[in-house]
Amino acid sequence: MESFELSDLLPGLPGEIGLECLTRLPYASHPVASWVCRSWHQLLESREFYHHRRHLGYTRKVACLVQALPRPLPQPEADGSKPSNSPSYAITVFDPVGRTWERLDPVPGYPGGLPLFCQVAGCEGGKLVVMGGWDPASYDPVTDVFLYDIASRRWRRCAPMPSKRSFFAMGSHGGRIYVAGGHDENKNALRTAWAYDPWRDEWAELPPMTRERDECEGIVAGGVFWVVSGYGTDSQGEFEGSAEAYAGGEWRLAEGVWEAGRCPRSSVAGFRGDGRLVSWSESDSRVQVGPSGVALGDMTLVTGSEYQGAAQGFYVRAGQGGKFERVGDVPDEFGGFVQSGCCVEI
Repeated sequence: MESFELSDLLPGLPGEIGLECLTRLPYASHPVASWVCRSWHQLLESREFYHHRRHLGYTRKVACLVQALPRPLPQPEADGSKPSNSPSYAITVFDPVGRTWERLDPVPGYPGGLPLFCQVAGCEGGKLVVMGGWDPASYDPVTDVFLYDIASRRWRRCAPMPSKRSFFAMGSHGGRIYVAGGHDENKNALRTAWAYDPWRDEWAELPPMTRERDECEGIVAGGVFWVVSGYGTDSQGEFEGSAEAYAGGEWRLAEGVWEAGRCPRSSVAGFRGDGRLVSWSESDSRVQVGPSGVALGDMTLVTGSEYQGAAQGFYVRAGQGGKFERVGDVPDEFGGFVQSGCCVEI
């Protein structure tokens, strides 16, 4: 905390005591506290203060979900055309400690819902990044990137993605967000990859993957970013059993780690003991359809349905092989389908 003048935090108290008081301040109070004075605002939103709270054990992990909103009654469009049947999505925040649910304000420029098929990732400092997807009105791919600061409860628009891509893999590790694969505007599968630094708001190009990978999935396992499955331009829909890991500035190909033919989108649970990747749908019959999981430290939030058309279920699993515990009393407005999600440490 050397970059801050601690003596100004609480008049009449030593700087270290003032810092200790603000460190113990509940995170839910940070948005109000940041308005007290300039020094509090700068401290509470700083990267150093986040690491200070984390080192002392005052942070916790929440799940940020891309979730379908309740469908309103259909209304005819102004031009007389039929209303769209596409669901609208928003960011839902689930706190596993208090079992509370909250919906974030819309991202700038999209008052009716998130870009369809956008990707989300958490980054250090209690920040959430929303990236890419399709414009919900035109279905055109977008390069928009937004960052949400949970402490200040504000969105800001960031440097756009270097190019348009859809159904790409994304993962967050080491202060950077990795993007790889997907397809371009002409439905050509991509090998290209980039890394985004949310603190510098800068993009850096990475070496291309060994293969084209459309509709792939990104996970971080063992401190390494993995791009799972996908397919090439000339083999659309034929999901591969391979994956690629980015480490040391290069990609490493791993064959036969995923079930060939299975779509990996949002469903990859991680590696099992034999080195193969498994799907959340294999872990419990209640999440066989549309499964998604968000690791939250020593527990995981898993969502999905038992069969096509069944209600969305919400479960918490402790550890790697723990039993699924249903999350009870989920408010109706938070019972919609979960497309994907990520963890944010606040």
